[in-house]
Amino acid sequence: MQPVPLPILSSLLDKPSILRELVTAHRHLAELKGIAKTIPNQGILLSTLSLQEAKDSSEIENIITTQDALYKYRLQTDIQDLPAKEVSNYADGLEVGYQAVRTHGLLTLNTILEIQQTLENNRAGFRKLPGTILKNEQTGAIVYEPPSPEKIPDLMSNLEYIINGDIDEIDPIVRMATIHHQFESIHPFYDGNGRTGRIINILFLVKIGLLEAPVLYLSRYINHTKEDYYRLLQEVRDTGEWDNWVIYIIRGVGLTSKHTVILIEQIRALLQEQKHLIRSHYKFYSQDLINNIFRHPYTKVQFLEKDLNVSRPTATRYLDTLAEDGVLEKQKLGRESYYLNKQLVNLLFNIPRIEV
Repeated sequence: MQPVPLPILSSLLDKPSILRELVTAHRHLAELKGIAKTIPNQGILLSTLSLQEAKDSSEIENIITTQDALYKYRLQTDIQDLPAKEVSNYADGLEVGYQAVRTHGLLTLNTILEIQQTLENNRAGFRKLPGTILKNEQTGAIVYEPPSPEKIPDLMSNLEYIINGDIDEIDPIVRMATIHHQFESIHPFYDGNGRTGRIINILFLVKIGLLEAPVLYLSRYINHTKEDYYRLLQEVRDTGEWDNWVIYIIRGVGLTSKHTVILIEQIRALLQEQKHLIRSHYKFYSQDLINNIFRHPYTKVQFLEKDLNVSRPTATRYLDTLAEDGVLEKQKLGRESYYLNKQLVNLLFNIPRIEV
């Protein structure tokens, strides 16, 4: 079997059902792009929302961790916590890809390979063995068999063109939906295909200019609709009909954009509240301090030393003072202390489910 041939993409834009979904998705995506700019330091969103995306995308592959465990791992990477390590690698892979796209304006095969290498901590590259065969659980019949290894380079080169080529007449969200389907069907790697494919989704929206930073956590929608995701992936392979799959992805972009706008507005309001509180009560207030406790909801002395360019005793004094007054919460992790921005943590840990 081979990946399903791409549809004549322009024909999808003639469908009223798809056009309606596109109007809504683009409106919410544009609002997200605008609201993200209102956060003065984009690192705040990248460091918090990328971990949300990493956690949800990994959970689709049954790599389960808690946000608490993930943040603690980011504080001390020598902790023996394999799921947290894998989710952390995802966030690093997203950052690697984002920096490459921002620098070159392209999402190349080399970047995709580097993303997958970061996820898996190896340089195995494209698989040299047959891919995982999908079988019907009841009958055992083969449902889908990925292309043989010798065909992968040409298939991926073609996909690279679809990602980066000048195909302006095709709506970019429709392109993203077909790119994701093709990538997952090619299944080019031994492992990490699903997670790499979902990183490509976000980076394509950045590459095409619909987002300036990878702050859309689309994997949350996919995680909440996992049965539909896999069913519709296969439906295209079985029937060659793309409409339902494309509508599913477009709707996910719209719903997730709307959801992310609400979260960013909440982060922005909390940032302003804590900024005014600290500025009015503490002589050591600085914008760099505010940025630190929002970029790192779990922060530590070393982070503050680096961000504020202050000594260890000074950084310790600042954080201890904020903890004593209840702005932060001090906890122990092994022999080290760390400091929670409890209000921000509550926001991030209690994000409502995306209702489809």
